[in-house]
Amino acid sequence: MYLKRIPIATILCFSAFMSMFAAIAPVQGQTGTKEQAVSIIPQPLWLATQPGNFSLNANTRIYVDPKNAELEKIGQYLASEIKAVSGVLPRVVQQSPARKSRNHIHLSLLNPVDSLGNEGYTLAIQPTGVRLTAKTPQGLFLGTQTIRQLLPATPTAAHIQLPALEIADKARFDWRGMHLDVSRHFFPLAFIKQYIDFLAMHKMNTFHWHLTDDQGWRIEIKKYPKLTEVGAWRDSTLIGHYHKNFPHQYDGERYGGYYTQEQIREVVKYAQDRYITVVPEIEMPGHSLAALAAYPELSCTGGPFQAAQKWGIFEDVYCAGNEQTFEFLEDVLTEVFELFPSPYIHLGGDESPKARWKECPSCQARIKAENLEDEHELQSYFIQRMEKFVNANGRKIIGWDEILEGGLAPNATVMSWRGTKGGIAAAKAGHYVVMTPATHVYFDHYQGDYEMEPTTIGGFTPLQKVYNYEPIPAELTADEQKYILGAQANVWTEYMKTPEQVTYMSLPRMSALAEVLWTAADQKDWESFKQRMEQQYMRFNAMGINYSKSAYDVRPELTPDFATRTVSVKLENDAAGTHIYYTLDGTDPTPATALAYTEPFILNKPALLKVGSFANNNLVSRVSTTPVTISKAFGRPLALTTAAHSSYQSSGPSSLVNGETGTTNNYDGRWLGFYAQDMEAVIDLENIETISKLSSSYLQSIGFRIILPAEVSYAVSLDGKSYTTLKTVSSAPDPARGGVFKESFTAEVPPTKARYVKVTARNIMSLPDWHRAAGQKAWLFADEIVVE
Repeated sequence: MYLKRIPIATILCFSAFMSMFAAIAPVQGQTGTKEQAVSIIPQPLWLATQPGNFSLNANTRIYVDPKNAELEKIGQYLASEIKAVSGVLPRVVQQSPARKSRNHIHLSLLNPVDSLGNEGYTLAIQPTGVRLTAKTPQGLFLGTQTIRQLLPATPTAAHIQLPALEIADKARFDWRGMHLDVSRHFFPLAFIKQYIDFLAMHKMNTFHWHLTDDQGWRIEIKKYPKLTEVGAWRDSTLIGHYHKNFPHQYDGERYGGYYTQEQIREVVKYAQDRYITVVPEIEMPGHSLAALAAYPELSCTGGPFQAAQKWGIFEDVYCAGNEQTFEFLEDVLTEVFELFPSPYIHLGGDESPKARWKECPSCQARIKAENLEDEHELQSYFIQRMEKFVNANGRKIIGWDEILEGGLAPNATVMSWRGTKGGIAAAKAGHYVVMTPATHVYFDHYQGDYEMEPTTIGGFTPLQKVYNYEPIPAELTADEQKYILGAQANVWTEYMKTPEQVTYMSLPRMSALAEVLWTAADQKDWESFKQRMEQQYMRFNAMGINYSKSAYDVRPELTPDFATRTVSVKLENDAAGTHIYYTLDGTDPTPATALAYTEPFILNKPALLKVGSFANNNLVSRVSTTPVTISKAFGRPLALTTAAHSSYQSSGPSSLVNGETGTTNNYDGRWLGFYAQDMEAVIDLENIETISKLSSSYLQSIGFRIILPAEVSYAVSLDGKSYTTLKTVSSAPDPARGGVFKESFTAEVPPTKARYVKVTARNIMSLPDWHRAAGQKAWLFADEIVVE
């Protein structure tokens, strides 16, 4: 792909720099010059290469504007990055280079670059020297991140050269962020700084620090010492996935930690040095159990409480009818203001149950006194009251999209996480918005094959899905679009205990999001990004980062053609420079023994597909396994007596005979779900066939209230009216068998002629006594029906 040439007059405002660009033709962004590849993430707005290189050596100097300590610090930062890969530490000189000076890097503030904004920069690399200019020190710092990516990805003793080129660059969005939850799991100070470094190298500018939640209070508040003495610690932690292990098991180990105010100041300063704003989040009125464990008098019931040992939503929240609650929160925020210079303070506002408020005399009295309609308006009162306090202290609030409920606070900014509806509504009402929909930028979601990835909360957000995200909803007018500040990814850490797990879930998806938020939409190119990521992976390796390599894993995409009774198989991954090999007999693929994938292929019989990615004949992915089931039932007309639930309809009734089987992930889109209903499916084989074996697959996921059927019966008919039951296979709900698994109910029968097959799966209807939700309605999940 060739980078689009943007008229430089629209970018630059001064003639000297225009003349520098005038004779330059755009070149391929990935390959760059013959001397050295150019691979920059996020992709710059405008880039052109020239012949030649600039050589770095022991005599190279970094010049910065004189009498400017801030620029001197940026110069030292760049010098340290150069030393890290070359062993050479350029001397930083606070003066302008001599007119005929060679072998230097010059960092300079030039005010006329207005069209590039406060974060934009220009970079010119010539054999004689390097010049980086920007309107602000922040722009210069961001430009150094580009220079950093032009350096070798791995340390080397070889002679280092930077490719001759010119760049004019600016950010698309003002808010380019990453979030980190330190409540569910606590991370050491050194890792928080490393996480901020990841943001800096991706030209991100906002770190959303989620400091309080039900499972732990992580910020020292001197006026309320019990917040960290009590609220920062929990007595035990849930083992495994909330919905998989049944009954719940706990490790019995005291867990916790917190950041002192001195440590927080250290983090804020560290981020400021990298031009990153730290936005603290203090949750209210919900997700407050850890605070209530320390000060139960702030609740509706008086407690006692303890910091939560498992994940989820809890009924006990701050009492909105108690004046002491607001006094406490104002005191807390007063100390927060002193620690964080951020213009925004995040107040949470999400997932706050109303049950306690409905029963609380004080809350009901507040509703009456303030002439409020209901508990939703009480939450709006709560947030608006806190907003007034925050505004009075010169700050602005931001909160999750639930703060829209009951009426939005006048000056609030909304963080839209439950899809895009909240963000659209807020923008149309004239409120600023940060987009962070769970569908695309929740980095606690799976990024690869569910069966091969470490445990996560759920979902599926692979690298390409992140890259394809567009933060501006199509529903907004041009005038309304200005309220979209940008976007961020959220990293919730219920299932991330260590820094290594956080980096695995964050990278390389952070790289994809960085390009979404920095690069102009019409400059983005997925194939180019994949190529450029190969250099980024090398950089991650050199940094010792435990990043995810799921992008190399192959995703089979099966498309049934019922007319021809075949399945088309497409194989792809999210990585460049790989070759895909596959087998159909269940053996592991190798370049020597497997089939090379070049284009989609057709299957007309059952297969056990195994697939892998290879580079230089070495396996670089995990091997995925996909059964393809083509039986006498495949693609035949199928009717359901009762439709599946609207939330779990897969591709319709035909998904039961489409050749593709469901995984143990009930959200994989392959299962039909029946809520407190039986499943009865009738298949028309369209011809009289001889049948000797029947099977159908079902899922058990106890935590999600999905239970195997009590029994499955198979009946056949020649005319579709009179049926004969061939066999009934029974099952009894048993938690000892495990929380999550799938099972095939199989019936082998004497050869029998039939045209119609009826499969009836009996839902247990209500959850058994041993279930934590005993008596509530049960789900039945069904998938592939096989007739042989």
